[in-house]
Amino acid sequence: VQFVESGGGLVQPGGSRRLSCAASGFTFSWYAMAWYRRAPGKGRELVATISSAGSSTDYVDSVKGRFTISRDNAKNLAFLQMNSLKPEDTAVYYCQRWGVGDLTWGQGTQVTVSS
Repeated sequence: VQFVESGGGLVQPGGSRRLSCAASGFTFSWYAMAWYRRAPGKGRELVATISSAGSSTDYVDSVKGRFTISRDNAKNLAFLQMNSLKPEDTAVYYCQRWGVGDLTWGQGTQVTVSS
């Protein structure tokens, strides 16, 4: 099982960023997926989840209306579209299967929101 996150970078407040997660080592379309983040000095936080078929999504209150999680089961990819970014969104973002308790984490992708 492997997760490779990409798409992070430096973005100004109010800007947008799209993160990608390439998953391998399992049948992607069978599993719900999740995005997590770890802000400096804080623990890992669940940000968003998406069902295996992509028909159901859920978000932590702090990102509702700004972030959108999606997936492409044909390409084994998950995405996190982040709009109206705020400095408090600065974190390393990770993806993983939701509800499985994987011990494997990717390297994450750093998102820094700053002017």
